[in-house]
Amino acid sequence: MRTFLLIATTLLGLLHYYIGSRLLPALDLGEQAAALAWAMLALSVLLIPASLIARHITRPPLADRLTWAGSLAMGLFSSVLVLTALRDLALLLAAEHLPAAFEALSAQGVLALAVLVTLAGFINARRTASVVTVDVPLANLPDALHGFTIAQISDIHVGPTIKRGYLDRIVDRVNTLKPDLIAVTGDLVDGSVHDLAPHTEPLKRLAARYGAYFVTGNHEYYSNAHAWIAEVERLGVKVLMNEHVVLDHGGARLVVAGVTDYTAHQFDPRHRSDPLAALAGAPADAAAKVLLAHQPRSAEAAADAGFDLQLSGHTHGGQFFPWNLFVPLQQPFTAGLHKLRDLWVYTSRGTGYWGPPKRFGAPSEITRLRLVRA
Repeated sequence: MRTFLLIATTLLGLLHYYIGSRLLPALDLGEQAAALAWAMLALSVLLIPASLIARHITRPPLADRLTWAGSLAMGLFSSVLVLTALRDLALLLAAEHLPAAFEALSAQGVLALAVLVTLAGFINARRTASVVTVDVPLANLPDALHGFTIAQISDIHVGPTIKRGYLDRIVDRVNTLKPDLIAVTGDLVDGSVHDLAPHTEPLKRLAARYGAYFVTGNHEYYSNAHAWIAEVERLGVKVLMNEHVVLDHGGARLVVAGVTDYTAHQFDPRHRSDPLAALAGAPADAAAKVLLAHQPRSAEAAADAGFDLQLSGHTHGGQFFPWNLFVPLQQPFTAGLHKLRDLWVYTSRGTGYWGPPKRFGAPSEITRLRLVRA
């Protein structure tokens, strides 16, 4: 851990030095202002890793304050870094054709645009997620299930910067949809039951005709998944651990299954994700089979098992540029509704955020999925 932190902090220091060395000379700040700017860059280098380990070195509320400060610094740094690199690329490719004032104006523009993007991203991240309605066309869907609604929330990340009030507003909005079923597709928390139980209490108020169901995400396993499984069950939300339930809706049977996170076996071999096991014993005449799986990359196994629809999250839709460019390196789908053979896969952009309180180009969502006849 110490070695990783040392390497990460060194890399961060080099990247901050790159920003300072490229922007500050062009800004011509004067000696005192330049010294202050370098001090702020140095503070950012320290705050970003501190935010990631805050709860291991101190307790709330100091840990939360450290996380807030470091997360905000991380969000701003990422935008300044990308824009500085783009500015340098422009200088490299078109230096001969740019006016003499471009260096100074572009350096000012980098900082102004980074601040604006970070501010807009903060507002988007902290607002209550909007409702996105998606129709999922299923072949041979009986009349009884046409219009069946599932409200999906995912990747809320209750923790140092997301507390009870944030989750309260999400629950209120979900309940206004009056869904038939609620799916919580993982990464609910970032922290222990001891610290966060009061802030996840609003889950008790989730209301749907057939109840609310939860599957674990990778962040539950970072935060003692066994304790969170018990706590979520205590709150009245059914946890599906490679298992299913059968719902009788107007005479038509709907199978709703859930698997543990794709990486769960790395933390507990007994929790290996298994869509086929989740479907074991399900009625052969079920009208539709829905799988809750935190990561989209469960889709191959879900398609092999014979599911009709998989609901996932994990990706945050990239959350903000340029991270959206890296998601496809790990996951088959970044956001939205896609088809894999006979399986529909819906990937939520998430209802909260992780790390920097920043969403830009990837708004949070509460998803209202409606099963319809194809």
